[in-house]
Amino acid sequence: MLRLNRNPIPYLLAIAMASNIGSVATITGNPQNMIVASLSHISYAAFAVALSPIAAAGLALTFVLLAFVYRGEFLTAERFDGEATLRRYNRPLIGKTILVVTVMMALFFLGQPVAKVAIVGGAFLLLTRRINPGKIYREIDWTLLVMFGGLFVVTAGFEKAVVTPEASASIGRLHLDNALVLAGVTAVVSNLVSNVPAVLVLKPFIPNLSDPQRGWLVIAMASTLAGNFTVIGSVANLIVTYRAANRGIRISFWAYFRVGAPLTLATLAFGLLSL
Repeated sequence: MLRLNRNPIPYLLAIAMASNIGSVATITGNPQNMIVASLSHISYAAFAVALSPIAAAGLALTFVLLAFVYRGEFLTAERFDGEATLRRYNRPLIGKTILVVTVMMALFFLGQPVAKVAIVGGAFLLLTRRINPGKIYREIDWTLLVMFGGLFVVTAGFEKAVVTPEASASIGRLHLDNALVLAGVTAVVSNLVSNVPAVLVLKPFIPNLSDPQRGWLVIAMASTLAGNFTVIGSVANLIVTYRAANRGIRISFWAYFRVGAPLTLATLAFGLLSL
């Protein structure tokens, strides 16, 4: 690992934003994609073929925007002056994990049920473990887990209080057959009630569209990319900012927004053109 003597914020932003954008590529990238896949019955391969190019372009756009906003950090001849530290790692466990993940990905693309493959792969890693479970438990950030537990409670309460039958009926009267409208509604609802509730709110309307499969792909794309709009837009953002705060690094709302907002709009525009 390299301890940087330069501004860490753009690198932390890159981690959060790339996590969000990268997760759009496959069904297993995030929870909302898995819900979309279960409701639409789109195959793993078809999903990846449709959305992987959007993820790749989004990663390139992330680099371009960060390099533009933080020109003094990236567009410079100054070299890093850091202290390299070696990390211990368990070579057999890493090799076994890479093998299991490779087999799982192959089975996903061959059309095997995602849940079954994931359970079998996880069980294999647990049954053949060489590490004392106590070491793993000591690495769990319980404060972070409690924060997410509270986040889910607040999200569920907001969904029940705000996403009423009247609100759902109002959404249904919009021209959701228009991909631009569908993406916009998905992005707005995702930032109001989070990604997964947004998918569930829009679920009743998609089967009635002229092209339901495209509608599902638009929802998967927009609900994921919308997470980059603000620092509270996704779980990945919260993890990065929480971890950074524990190390004395504060990522403000506006520091995130000035990159995240244009990045969200640019990636959504590219995604709509691609789909």
